[in-house]
Amino acid sequence: MPNVSGQGTIWNLPNYAGELFTADAVNTPFLTMIGGMGGGQQTTNFEFPIDVNYSFAAAAQPSITETASLTAPTAVGYVRAQASNVTQIFHEAVSISYAKLSNPGRLSGLNTQGSQNDVISEKDFQIAKALEKIARDIEYTCLNGVYVLTTVAGTANTTRGAIANASSTVAASSAKLTKAMIDSLLKSMYDAGAMFKQPVIWVNSFQKQVLSDIYGFAPMDRMVGGVNVESIETDFGTVGVKLNRFMPAATLLVADMAAIQPVFQPVPGKGNFFYEELSKTGASENGQIFGQFGLNHGDGVLSGSITGLATS
Repeated sequence: MPNVSGQGTIWNLPNYAGELFTADAVNTPFLTMIGGMGGGQQTTNFEFPIDVNYSFAAAAQPSITETASLTAPTAVGYVRAQASNVTQIFHEAVSISYAKLSNPGRLSGLNTQGSQNDVISEKDFQIAKALEKIARDIEYTCLNGVYVLTTVAGTANTTRGAIANASSTVAASSAKLTKAMIDSLLKSMYDAGAMFKQPVIWVNSFQKQVLSDIYGFAPMDRMVGGVNVESIETDFGTVGVKLNRFMPAATLLVADMAAIQPVFQPVPGKGNFFYEELSKTGASENGQIFGQFGLNHGDGVLSGSITGLATS
């Protein structure tokens, strides 16, 4: 059902008897794997460094004569370049009328003798759900974030996600995922310099089933059927497999989770992702949750993607 925009009242936030449940995704496996909301880095600048890159010429066997060695060769300077990302604002508000807060015993819908409202405190419930929304938005952003670096107050900073950071990409051109595609991607990543310290394949539900079909084999126990592929042994080491509801259905991501960290930018004296009361303008409880988060996704050579996969 649609959520309420604005202030919560007796009439637009009815109480019901029954177990609380949402069909929307509330788990955040990517964010959890990189340390969640309690770990990671802190910054005092919305733009923060990822790494400083330098490169060599292609490796080759020198052929230097004695005569040539009498003269010093031309010097080569190794140029460095910095990669960066940004934190962005996550901001939610809570507003509930005093009348709503004072009517927890008024139930709507079907009521049977002994029924009760499972929400003890409307304010606590709304704050908790606002925090869950922020966590969902951060999880989505970690994967799908599009980078924008602002230069004015009227334009939002937005952090670059792991998919956009991937340097190695295989274009599937609407074809079904195959082992050859995965082999090609992993080889491309290795040749580009990927370390494969803690590589994880991130996929949505459809591609997860395709992966299980590709790499699955029948269990030894004849009384058990089916497979659930959670890791793949490859020429470049063991690669984990993780489901994520916020992965685009047509995309497969390989990310080295050892190189990825959350970055938080706290407000002095308040911390980060804090709730604070807002000034009173009438008979209601008003507050806001504010926080700033960015993704340190590591160097792009550590990640890869397959895009444009068939989804049916």
